[in-house]
Amino acid sequence: MKVKLYTTPTCPFCTMAESFFKENSIEFEAVNVAEDRDALEEMREKSGQSGVPVIDVGGEIVIGFKRGQLKELLGIE
Repeated sequence: MKVKLYTTPTCPFCTMAESFFKENSIEFEAVNVAEDRDALEEMREKSGQSGVPVIDVGGEIVIGFKRGQLKELLGIE
């Protein structure tokens, strides 16, 4: 399952999401929307949000770092 994390360098919840993925051996792509305008527009189109983190888990959009929802979508106990 493809996981994409829309992030910025100063976002503490983005850092928490990255740590969560690494701790659970989940491969993910982190995209810095502060530097990549195309990624920012993509994130806005998918989520309707300008704030980060926005996480795309196989087409399911999670707004913010929601550990329980991410565990459920990724099948983590």
